[in-house]
Amino acid sequence: MSSQLLVRHAVRSARQARAYDRVRSDFSVKLHRNVRVISSSVTRSAAAAPRLKPTPTSAPPPPSFESVPQREQSWLTTKVKASPFLFSIFLSAARILGYGSPQQFANRRTLLLYNTLCATRADEASAFWREEYALPPTFQSWFAITNLHVWLLTVRLRALPAPHGIQHVQGLIDHFFQDVEERLRAVLQPGVLPPRSSSPKLLGTTEDGSHYPHSSFYTTPAALAPKSTFLSDKAYQEAVKLQKRSRAPEKLITRQMKILKEQWAGMGMSLDLGLVRGDAEMAAAVWRNLLGARGASGIALDHEANGNSYRRAVNLVGGLVEDVRKVDVDTEEFKDDNSGVHDFAPSENDRYIGYPELMVTLVSYIRREIMRLERLDDSTIMGPRRVGREGEGVQNLRWGEMENAIRR
Repeated sequence: MSSQLLVRHAVRSARQARAYDRVRSDFSVKLHRNVRVISSSVTRSAAAAPRLKPTPTSAPPPPSFESVPQREQSWLTTKVKASPFLFSIFLSAARILGYGSPQQFANRRTLLLYNTLCATRADEASAFWREEYALPPTFQSWFAITNLHVWLLTVRLRALPAPHGIQHVQGLIDHFFQDVEERLRAVLQPGVLPPRSSSPKLLGTTEDGSHYPHSSFYTTPAALAPKSTFLSDKAYQEAVKLQKRSRAPEKLITRQMKILKEQWAGMGMSLDLGLVRGDAEMAAAVWRNLLGARGASGIALDHEANGNSYRRAVNLVGGLVEDVRKVDVDTEEFKDDNSGVHDFAPSENDRYIGYPELMVTLVSYIRREIMRLERLDDSTIMGPRRVGREGEGVQNLRWGEMENAIRR
């Protein structure tokens, strides 16, 4: 009777997990239905590039995080793991309920790929992006850097045999935008979501329930202090009201997600074009999407500044622009959009001298990593496709150093 009870509990738990995955999947599809624009007819654009001799690259060591205390396992989990018979029954029941379906394998594999290769890349090369590329430590900068590496991984996933290519690309994009929405709410709606752990586990669910790692590249609003730290209950209630009033409306979240979706699509299309047309087109895409098109209107000299040391490139397509004819570009160029990316002041004009080398560095990095992923077998990218082994080999796919990317 005891074994039958354990099996019944295992089957019930598997059914509940399957129902949760179905609801979560439906929600993701409805929320990001406009993101599903990856076409199955897209061919592997990197295949057209000339094959170069492999050059050894030294991968950066994985970021070190403090250990997170493990949660105590439930009685049922302990019993099932301790009995090979019960564990095999549990896995059989999970497969029947769809846990081992090709789409589920792709979703779990791409979660680990995204957390390890994309979401943490801005933190791994933080000094390079901030000092060399002069990117401010903002959420927008994190999005641009992560978007670049999501595209790099997408180029390789598109080449997987059908239907694995579509399944892995869709899983990667779903994880990317779910993570982006959580981060956006943490910035614009403080207190709605619990703060992410400062010591996350990259391969799994963090202690606060999020599937995605914390980033120290940009700053999020501090969480409300515990109630016990306030002098009175009235002071705590006032702090709660103030925090609620500081949250952005849901309409702003929806509009910002639309803008980020446009940026994702625009960068992907421009980089795809660069793969086909050559390094000059790729460098132009890098300049527009990562360097903020600094200097697009020319480099202002000291006697031409007219008291204005601030100028930025204005995007007339998408975003908040509804009617281009109503936009005064000359006026908008000198308005601070709080992105942190704008032309250098006349006193910093010497920073433009290094721009060609910066673009060569990043273009070489992109080409090198695409060729490296191209040489890997499909089985290395997809993993063993076994329950509990989805993370095998992910650490070996880490990106190389950016500073040593220039081809000699």
